[in-house]
Amino acid sequence: MIHLDNIHKTYRGGTELHVLKGISLDIREGEFVSIMGASGSGKSTLLNVLGILDTYDEGVYTLDGTPIRDLSETKAARYRNEMIGFIFQSFNLIPFKNALENVALPLFYRGVSRRKRNDLALEYLDKMGLKEWATHLPSELSGGQKQRVAIARALITQPRIILADEPTGALDSKTSVEVLQILKQLHTEGMTIIVVTHESGVAYQAEKIVHIQDGVIGNIEIVTDDSRRPFSMDGLMK
Repeated sequence: MIHLDNIHKTYRGGTELHVLKGISLDIREGEFVSIMGASGSGKSTLLNVLGILDTYDEGVYTLDGTPIRDLSETKAARYRNEMIGFIFQSFNLIPFKNALENVALPLFYRGVSRRKRNDLALEYLDKMGLKEWATHLPSELSGGQKQRVAIARALITQPRIILADEPTGALDSKTSVEVLQILKQLHTEGMTIIVVTHESGVAYQAEKIVHIQDGVIGNIEIVTDDSRRPFSMDGLMK
């Protein structure tokens, strides 16, 4: 589904910063992959390239057989809206819209009628256990509730890929476990899940770990039942 060949990305400003230095990676449909690395390793930049939120300078990126290169903003937005659901550490909820309106927003951009998108948003909030919180603003929700709203928003367009950037980074340990369980359930249902993290306990919930350091892939680790590391309630590896 995802094919990267020799991807380079340099940020140019006062000082050039070569962030991605020849990334080659293949991700099959239905895989659960974590991208693990320290701060500044290039993992979030790689996720932004995968999510068509950022461009790249050299190389080839093919998404479901389609070359992703120099797309107009309209085409890029269409691919993002139809193929990809995003989950962010900071939730990225609109503060003046309630939970229902936040979840329904992607369908607004698809031209879905208000009644239909609100009905679907309520359905997805219900799946996340948040139906009774539908009319609450983000400021009235806990961190875990905000992340579940964000997951509902990511799922409402029925994407084929979920990209999650440090999805447990702003959560307590108990809620982190709950969010990981949701992602693992989505994987069992056939969705492609890609999680960026710096936490080993999160990374080892995936099937495959892409270790990235200084803009290059150090190694790709296949997680077996024997090597899987449980995520404990204190957020650390046991």
